[in-house]
Amino acid sequence: MPSRHDDDLAFAISLAERAGAIITSSYERVQRIDRKSPRDVVTDVDYRSEAAVISAIRARFPDDAILAEESGHQRDGAPRRRRWGSGRTWVIDPLDGTVNYANGIPFFCVSVALVEDGRPVAGVVLDPLRGETYAATADGPATLNGHRITASAKESLADFVISLSIIGRGGIAKERRIQQAVRIHRRMGSAALAIAYVGSGRFDAFVGNGGMSPWDIAAAGLIAERAGAVVSDVHGGPWWNTKRRGPSLSIVAAPPLQHAELLALLRAARTTVQTRR
Repeated sequence: MPSRHDDDLAFAISLAERAGAIITSSYERVQRIDRKSPRDVVTDVDYRSEAAVISAIRARFPDDAILAEESGHQRDGAPRRRRWGSGRTWVIDPLDGTVNYANGIPFFCVSVALVEDGRPVAGVVLDPLRGETYAATADGPATLNGHRITASAKESLADFVISLSIIGRGGIAKERRIQQAVRIHRRMGSAALAIAYVGSGRFDAFVGNGGMSPWDIAAAGLIAERAGAVVSDVHGGPWWNTKRRGPSLSIVAAPPLQHAELLALLRAARTTVQTRR
């Protein structure tokens, strides 16, 4: 069945491809790398790819708002009274995994999502080196290069290969709990692409307890969810929260049974940490 967001999804794919062309043309030839934080960087490619995407959105949808990683929340033609989370907002990360990209590590992506009235309704995660486009709408299936994908069908958490990104207080205890319960974990350096991998079963689950911003999860969370994974924050609440803007979002994406098991492990680890204080 056609989705009412098919046209928006097609446009999002075209935006991601536009940014992807810029990224691949400069891969391993980055001209400028600046430090954003002790652990993060930004390159001239981030800025150029973001500018291209914003320009295309402004030309097609001048009244839509934009939330972009490098340039912040832009409105231009949007009504000034509009709050973040209302109306239509394009949430974009022109290059997720910049540290990988700057070091020639081939794991990074472009993430483009449309949020309408407070929830993601169309999302694209493009891996430009592999030519892989993950996509989904809120009322349609998740796809990889146009073919429907589904989350992992493994029955046992002990067989899981997961992407794990746990930071902050109690992080070591939480990691140990999960590491002991799964086959192995990986840290990939691009949350958006790793979460999209949950949608295709390449990763059986993703656990990230913080440090993520809306542009890291808007498209990928929708893709994983439409592929059949249960997606929430680390407390089991909604994974998409327009009230939180900074790098403080968390997400757990996994098949239904194992999602509950992972939340239980995280709760047990939190209890252990609190008891030791």
